[in-house]
Amino acid sequence: MNNTINEIKEYIKELKIPGINQGLRMKIEEAYKYNQPYEELLKDIFVEAYDVRKENGRKNRIRNARFPYKKYLDELQVDYLPEDARNRFKELRTLNFINEGRNIILAGNPGTGKTHLSIGLGIKACNEGHKVFFTTAASLINELKETRSDKKLYTFEKRFEKYDLIIIDELGYISFDKEGSELLFTFLSLRAERKSTIITTNLSFDRWNEIFNDAVLTAALIDRMTHKSYVINMNGDSYRIKETREWLEKSS
Repeated sequence: MNNTINEIKEYIKELKIPGINQGLRMKIEEAYKYNQPYEELLKDIFVEAYDVRKENGRKNRIRNARFPYKKYLDELQVDYLPEDARNRFKELRTLNFINEGRNIILAGNPGTGKTHLSIGLGIKACNEGHKVFFTTAASLINELKETRSDKKLYTFEKRFEKYDLIIIDELGYISFDKEGSELLFTFLSLRAERKSTIITTNLSFDRWNEIFNDAVLTAALIDRMTHKSYVINMNGDSYRIKETREWLEKSS
């Protein structure tokens, strides 16, 4: 039987099916011992392989999303969020917005939970099989410029069309030059009403021209990004300060 099992393992290796080799000998020995029908043995083997592949896929999606750190929706103190976010929270966590290709814009002053909420939604999306990518606005602009100079912009944009959800954090912390503004506009326009994008920003729409320095482009971008989107007012008391205060109270 040893030679047969080793031969089976070689086929499994060539077929690249993770999760079957582990415990294979024990499963076969138990099948002999308890006179388990062949179809049940095969089912047990492939169910375990399926579970391993599914779990590996989940981990890979989270790793490839390039989150700066992990934040989960279950860790979020919903009562600390601004009122508009609290009212929308249950709806957002269903992730229906991804299936509908709708955007989310989280706009408000720093520290109110925008990034935590966006990462939490992103990780939940990864867990449910969606392909996600996280970036800051500044990093995305730099990547767009680099790929344009290397004449790989089209390939870069086509790759990003495959993401079910892209999260662009910190829009508004730095302004862009003309090239950066136009590249970001084109990039976001390609996804409009087709794939979902989450944007976090510390600026209200009437101040977006401070980032893009082009009134016409800014108006067109706002129009495309807000159409059929969730625009959530994140102005309020600092989420981080509330968390710190609670931690201090528990520690005292």
